[in-house]
Amino acid sequence: MASDRDIVGLQTQAACEVLAGPQTHAAGGTIAGSQTQAAGAPGRDAARGSVAPASLEASADRPLPVAERFVSVNGEGRAAGKLAAFIRFTGCNLACSYCDTMWANAPAAAECAERVSVADLVAWARETRVECITLTGGEPALQPELPRLVRALLAEPGPLGRGLRVEIETNGAADLCELASLREECASLPGSLTFTVDWKLPASGMEDRMLRENFALLDARDTVKFVCGGEGDLVRMLEVSRELGLPNRVPVYLSPVFGRLDPARIVDFMQDNNLTWATAQLQLHKIIWPGVEKGV
Repeated sequence: MASDRDIVGLQTQAACEVLAGPQTHAAGGTIAGSQTQAAGAPGRDAARGSVAPASLEASADRPLPVAERFVSVNGEGRAAGKLAAFIRFTGCNLACSYCDTMWANAPAAAECAERVSVADLVAWARETRVECITLTGGEPALQPELPRLVRALLAEPGPLGRGLRVEIETNGAADLCELASLREECASLPGSLTFTVDWKLPASGMEDRMLRENFALLDARDTVKFVCGGEGDLVRMLEVSRELGLPNRVPVYLSPVFGRLDPARIVDFMQDNNLTWATAQLQLHKIIWPGVEKGV
């Protein structure tokens, strides 16, 4: 009898084979918590006994374009309300109608981005002494060095010695095969890797860009997020959830586009359709810091 890990590994391999082929990668302070800039170096952290992989030295000449990095609370997803160290990368392959980080996607953002090595990002994450690390954008999965960064973060013991919870917030339109395979590859490391993946609904204008194969890679550790802009989005959300077999397989979160859909309508829709497997959620950072786009 195959183990659960064997089954997940086979599912990941199958989905990756479907997506096999050349991939094109796009180029890439008023907050709770301070922006800490740290120029760390690979090696042993004597205070907490962590060992940065030797491969980090080789990556020092391939920095990642970082729009901002800060400590705040997670505003959405399963870790909402928990302190997290955010690393936001520049560049995105979509242009959603309601995007609230468009500033990080513009060409000017890439030109002005802080160029940070994997080793320095790991050192910064370590200095924050926060267990949750959120990699976001833009679209983080477009960064060629992201797998190297994730491996290094998963190797960290974390401030409490139980590893880091590394969360990748991704838009559903970037291939996740390589990143998903890291869960098996890095299973012996102390950290854990989770995905919060959007399915873009009609109001976004980007639904035709969704990669269905990504959603076959997800399981109970992950989250699928639907941002709903109207009644049509709610109906489509239910269709997609059933088509992808999400209920009782992957946690589903429903959020309104601020100012375009009353959150109460989401709850009514859940009641009318007995969506016991879905969770309604408001974006905490927009409630705590209304009108603030950066550093939250």
